[in-house]
Amino acid sequence: MKITDIRIRSFRTYADSWDRDHGVPLPKAESIQTVTTIETDEGVSGHYFGGGMRGDLYGLSASEQEVILGRVKSLIVGQDPMDRELIWKWFWVAANIPENIGSVIDNALWDLAGNAAGLPVYKLMGGARDRVKAYASSHKNMGQPEDYAAHALDCKNKGYLAYKIHPHYFWNPDTRQPTPGRPSNIRADIETCRAVRDAVGPDYVLMFDPWGTYMTMEEALLVGRELERLNFYWYEHPMPETRPEMYVRLCRELTIPILSPEIAAGGVFTRADWILRGASDMTRIDTHRGGITGARKTCIVAEAYGQRCELHMSGWGNLHVMGATHEDTSEYYEKGLLAPGVDNDIPHPYLKVNCDVVEPDGYITLPKGPGLGYQINWDYIEDNLV
Repeated sequence: MKITDIRIRSFRTYADSWDRDHGVPLPKAESIQTVTTIETDEGVSGHYFGGGMRGDLYGLSASEQEVILGRVKSLIVGQDPMDRELIWKWFWVAANIPENIGSVIDNALWDLAGNAAGLPVYKLMGGARDRVKAYASSHKNMGQPEDYAAHALDCKNKGYLAYKIHPHYFWNPDTRQPTPGRPSNIRADIETCRAVRDAVGPDYVLMFDPWGTYMTMEEALLVGRELERLNFYWYEHPMPETRPEMYVRLCRELTIPILSPEIAAGGVFTRADWILRGASDMTRIDTHRGGITGARKTCIVAEAYGQRCELHMSGWGNLHVMGATHEDTSEYYEKGLLAPGVDNDIPHPYLKVNCDVVEPDGYITLPKGPGLGYQINWDYIEDNLV
């Protein structure tokens, strides 16, 4: 089997979203999505939706599409699509392809392989489980502490097994207006954590992610010690990830597990370095930073060093990586981002089903169809091409 072509379709779509600058829902917000398709001489194809911001949810930019339809296409047309490891290595070491672009190709190649074999991707990698735990991951800037508390309790009552707070950043919760991000909203963040703990009870699993907006060790320690008192499960990405030595000290000072790096470039290679330096207690990866191949490698590295590797963001590829990874290494699927008035369970108009419907017991069942499991509404895509 040989790769014969790569196609990218750009089209308009819509989904509920959140206005992070003003803290209000955006019903049926329009966006541009892309589907990248790798075709072969045997009629088997592989697809991947997204690749821009937020992984699956937003499409590739025009410049990113140019890279794929130019340099990437010239590299892989004529190659065996089953040589994913070789192509992955080309992108990371030889060709210096941007990691999100290489990830789109890797994810589409896994979908192609699953379609050829008639198996879900996680079974091709070696299945570890058919269902995963889900936690509710909040949008940022949702309002006052009581707003977060009410939302957390609602998510708990819907069956979610844990809740993660994205607090107030680049936003003033008192004026509900955007800010440059300094000073940090330490007071409001701590009050929010206390209100959520009071609402959900002492034993419910809680996480906290200020997305690198604490600029000093003092800020990160102050919040971290309060999280320890409140019995939070993990403390995610508290400071800029360009300063790993600050994370080394933070891990020494706190007992709550530090989960990072979240968004640092470098995929598995950066995560391995952080583990060896003692800059994280748990590591973080997604299929936007190295594809399914890179995310699976990261889970294996973490397992070898006795760390958890929690998958970052929701999405089809992340779910399959979790299905091929034991719960001892990757425990929770991040469902989100969630907020009052935002419906994440309505299927996208270009897909007939979502990959991550949360069941009453708080678990998500892995897709059973071949490849990534997409059920694509091609008529919608063709009718809304850009």
